[in-house]
Amino acid sequence: MVSIPKCGYSMQGQGTIRLFKRGPTAELRLFIFVVLSLCLMVVDARWRVLDPARQAISVVLYPFQRLAMAPRDVVSGMNGWVDAASLARTEKEALQRQRIELAQIATHAAQLSAENQQLRRLLNVAEMVPQPSVAVEVLYEPPNAYTHHLIFNKGSSSGIQPGMPIIDEGGVVGQVVRVTPFTSEAALLTDEKVSIPVQVLRNGLRLISFGGNVMGKVEVRYLTADADIKPGDTLVTSGVGGLFPAGLSVARVDEVQHDQATGFAVAIATPLAHPERYRHFLVLRVNTQNPQDHGVNQERHIGGSSDDAN
Repeated sequence: MVSIPKCGYSMQGQGTIRLFKRGPTAELRLFIFVVLSLCLMVVDARWRVLDPARQAISVVLYPFQRLAMAPRDVVSGMNGWVDAASLARTEKEALQRQRIELAQIATHAAQLSAENQQLRRLLNVAEMVPQPSVAVEVLYEPPNAYTHHLIFNKGSSSGIQPGMPIIDEGGVVGQVVRVTPFTSEAALLTDEKVSIPVQVLRNGLRLISFGGNVMGKVEVRYLTADADIKPGDTLVTSGVGGLFPAGLSVARVDEVQHDQATGFAVAIATPLAHPERYRHFLVLRVNTQNPQDHGVNQERHIGGSSDDAN
């Protein structure tokens, strides 16, 4: 019975000794690790003996490195995709703008080329016409279904007066009906208010052309049954009245319609000028001070010319 406490005391003593057994101090361990590190650094700097170990360690650590850098790679990839999409969108918009600008430049260049060609033709026409002329440009066309007028960028300050004829390289375009100091309004050849003394180029038959009832056409009315006019004939200005110089192209006859009830015929003709295609025209500065020279909507004067023609 007495020996049991001794054994217990012995076991307790042995356990206590193992629990509080002391090893190397922390300073000693630090010193050992520092010396070991210095040795490894010297060896690694001077010899390659540690390269296999480094490679083996890097192979083992690589999956952990990739796993650690995975969030950064995901965020970087998303940012790159967003930046690429934004850059692609920006480049696409820039290309579209550039394409539109190039198309506009090409259209503008083609328009300028066409206008230059027309201006050269107008200069040739101006040289052939003895009357002085004023080059005008269309500002706009009044939206009126019942009249065919154009507004030009020059008026009385440039010497333009009502009654002056307007021509292009194709022939007669119309006649000035109203002017302001800086603009002028012209009635086209197809307007019902415009009437022009003409003659058939083939045989010299003098007639009067009127703005037609058919859109874009002119008419020669009250033709007798024996009037020598037929489809294909070219109508030119006769010079009667003094406003329109003789020899300007007016229209080409399309058909001649006979009215059996009245015994008269009407010639339908297409104008040779094309005011709907161009922007520049010539206004002939003829003398309009004499009352007999006003040829716009002057039915009495036109009737006198018609009597001379017949």
